[in-house]
Amino acid sequence: MGLQACLLGLFALILSGKCSYSPEPDQRRTLPPGWVSLGRADPEEELSLTFALRQQNVERLSELVQAVSDPSSPQYGKYLTLENVADLVRPSPLTLHTVQKWLLAAGAQKCHSVITQDFLTCWLSIRQAELLLPGAEFHHYVGGPTETHVVRSPHPYQLPQALAPHVDFVGGLHRFPPTSSLRQRPEPQVTGTVGLHLGVTPSVIHKRYNLTSQDVGSGTSNNSQACAQFLEQYFHDPDLAQFMRLFGGNFAHQASVARVVGQQGRGRAGIEASLDVQYLMSAGANISTWVYSSPGRHEGQEPFLQWLMLLSNESALPHVHTVSYGDDEDSLSSAHIQRVNTELMKAAARGLTLLFASGDSGAGCWSVSGRHQFRPTFPASSPYVTTVGGTSFQEPFLITNEIVDYISGGGFSNVFPRPSYQEEAVTKFLSSSPHLPPSSYFNASGRAYPDVAALSDGYWVVSNRVPIPWVSGTSASTPVFGGILSLINEHRILSGRPPLGFLNPRLYQQHGAGLFDVTRGCHESCLDEEVEGQGFCSGPGWDPVTGWGTPNFPALLKTLLNP
Repeated sequence: MGLQACLLGLFALILSGKCSYSPEPDQRRTLPPGWVSLGRADPEEELSLTFALRQQNVERLSELVQAVSDPSSPQYGKYLTLENVADLVRPSPLTLHTVQKWLLAAGAQKCHSVITQDFLTCWLSIRQAELLLPGAEFHHYVGGPTETHVVRSPHPYQLPQALAPHVDFVGGLHRFPPTSSLRQRPEPQVTGTVGLHLGVTPSVIHKRYNLTSQDVGSGTSNNSQACAQFLEQYFHDPDLAQFMRLFGGNFAHQASVARVVGQQGRGRAGIEASLDVQYLMSAGANISTWVYSSPGRHEGQEPFLQWLMLLSNESALPHVHTVSYGDDEDSLSSAHIQRVNTELMKAAARGLTLLFASGDSGAGCWSVSGRHQFRPTFPASSPYVTTVGGTSFQEPFLITNEIVDYISGGGFSNVFPRPSYQEEAVTKFLSSSPHLPPSSYFNASGRAYPDVAALSDGYWVVSNRVPIPWVSGTSASTPVFGGILSLINEHRILSGRPPLGFLNPRLYQQHGAGLFDVTRGCHESCLDEEVEGQGFCSGPGWDPVTGWGTPNFPALLKTLLNP
């Protein structure tokens, strides 16, 4: 049956399911550990679904990102507005008309778009949704550390073939909310405490990365920073106040978060949410801070997708965003991962600096056709974000040189090819590393990550009014690096320059200038006879464990201040 025949009578297609296709045949639909089904959802229950509409001019968008992010380009720093981006990527009139007609025929209610018009979120009854998306069968599930409730389909969905040129995927059917990989490690044993620190606090961060009490926001610029949270957990203002009383006495800081975007629930504070806010606001001290709290306002919503849509619906945003979220690349459909990558590209074109945690599983490991391979994570593997790995002190209780934190996520994407900006650095690593794993374990031609690193081991956090020691993970290193970039933006803005924007082209051109090179240690990987639990190892220059290294603030400021 031809495309023209499919276009006739979309409502009939909804009911018949004929000439249909699967937009996400490769999406993993197995139940994550710790989740259980509560049975079929009531047919009259309402559900929120998100339709990702096909965008235009994505290749042109990619070219513009390169132009505004490359210091050697005459367009450097001339970022696009949200309205510019919308004019570029907005779906075609045919796409908008076709999808709206299809949804209207199905009885979709209360549909909301975004400024870029490339997402549409609609409410339907379960009965309507199952008619609209043949094959889908909605169930209630509960799981995760906070007993989160979601509605998902364990079966793949179909769309009419007529929609193939118009819809990338439908969100809210398969992907489950993320879980935190933060760990609380046992306290290292030590005898005597003279001259020692007892865990990472803001003063330890400041001393190691050469920040002084004067390295804070001026309070007079329009500079701002943000962290995004997708777990069913929240930060509490009293925890932030107590944290600053305990650890923020020697530097100027803001007393509270400037703005919460999304729902800030009243449940118990979560350690991850508390950590993000407390260390972004103490590394990027005295800078206006936003929190995106997107646990998913309805059981059908995907929190990460909600955040991406918020970015596409607000013209004025903080310059730096830190995100401690990731999924295994192989758990996501090709349609989803490519579309999310385009959303990250849109942010880069607007001059937003997006920092993502590299993950806490080292190189990762999974079995493919009976053979072990390393397992990259996304969005850490996106070529349009700056990915932050993790380090530990060489001597656990002394502020010394850093070595690899064995959990630091890193490796090579199986989806995205190596971007041109890192060609030289990655080629050099692959040709010179004395401890390279066998080539069958990784895709040497893929986007390599992380790009940078910071301390990820042994943090103090205040959560639910209780100081908690030895919290570890790249969820800690990411807001620290983000806060330091916000301080550099402060200097740039006050001297009339644009904010840093997408950092990677500049970072790699300058060969990691302004960073402490981390040259010792390896991260974890597959426990088998061939690699024996060892992934990649750090060395001089860039490596896929700690990137170019950790921040030396005065040198990094000097490197990144001009032009």
